[in-house]
Amino acid sequence: MNELSISLPIADRSYRLAIDKEHEELFRKAAKLIDKRMKDYSSSYAYKDKQDLLAMVALEYATGYLQNDQLLSDNETQWKAKLRAIDHALDEQLKYETAIVL
Repeated sequence: MNELSISLPIADRSYRLAIDKEHEELFRKAAKLIDKRMKDYSSSYAYKDKQDLLAMVALEYATGYLQNDQLLSDNETQWKAKLRAIDHALDEQLKYETAIVL
């Protein structure tokens, strides 16, 4: 494992993380995205402290994650049904061709 130690600023605090080097850009983009959403929320809503903003950002992303997870699950179910239908059609065609040969 090619581990790297980085420091990410989120909500005016610095967080030290040990991550795979190949994921560094992803973590940095995520931290910037969190800060951007916090800034967006701070300009639209009243808040007491940054924890309120972090909670809203966490809720937004958790909800999005769950929606995507459900969409993926629904798509997987649809693809499995289509593949079963194709498999059934191929089985029927093979039975038909085998019957003709015999």
